[in-house]
This record gives sequence, C-alpha cells and structure tokens, in this order.
Amino acid sequence: MALDPQQRAEFVNAYTRVLISSWSDEAYATRLHSEPREALAEAGIELPADAQVVIVTEAPEGHEEGNLDVQVALWETGLETGRYEFHIPATPTVDAAELSEGDLSDVAAGCNYCCCPCCCCT
Repeated sequence: MALDPQQRAEFVNAYTRVLISSWSDEAYATRLHSEPREALAEAGIELPADAQVVIVTEAPEGHEEGNLDVQVALWETGLETGRYEFHIPATPTVDAAELSEGDLSDVAAGCNYCCCPCCCCT
C-alpha cells in the first residue's frame, strides 16, 4: 500500500524523531529495543496491536544505511503484512577536527559584499 504524500511526510517526521531520540537519549535507545512498540508510539508511530516489530541496527546486505526510501518501503510493507522493520543506524559521528586559522578567519571576517551598514563592514 503506497503512502500518499501527506502520509509519507507524517511517517518520515515520526521516524526522524525516533532516530534523533535514539541517538541523543540512551534510555530511549534501550527502550526502543526492549519495548519497541511503546518507544515508537512516543515518537508518533502507532502500530496495530498484533504487529510484529523488528528493530535492525545493522543495515542488511544490499541496503544502503540511512536510506530513507528503504525505510518508507519497509513501512509500506508493514502496512500490508503486519511485520514492521525499522532500521536504526548507529549514532553518526561528527568530525571534531579543529578549524585552521584560515577557516576561523573566513568565519570571523564578516561579509565582504556590503549591502548595508554593519559592524563588520566599517
């Protein structure tokens, strides 16, 4: 069953809340594995009482990790079969490398294209 654009947007928003919560809240991530139905409901994903819920933390072979279209297709399959599979990739890492002095200078230099009087142009 294909989602209409509004249903897709609602699912994507809720799934995004699941990802953000699982990446930022260790207790939520634990609940997602121990009580997936309840944790998903907290993010706005309501499942039928008889639904089978599968949380996958490693992308299956052939699936691109973090591919939203894959997750939407899995949701649509769940609507048809009652088996809902959610891919929850590991928390993304942020490159914490320091900025060079040149990078900092570029950021702090202000605008070089003046169109208004501001403190960085005077």
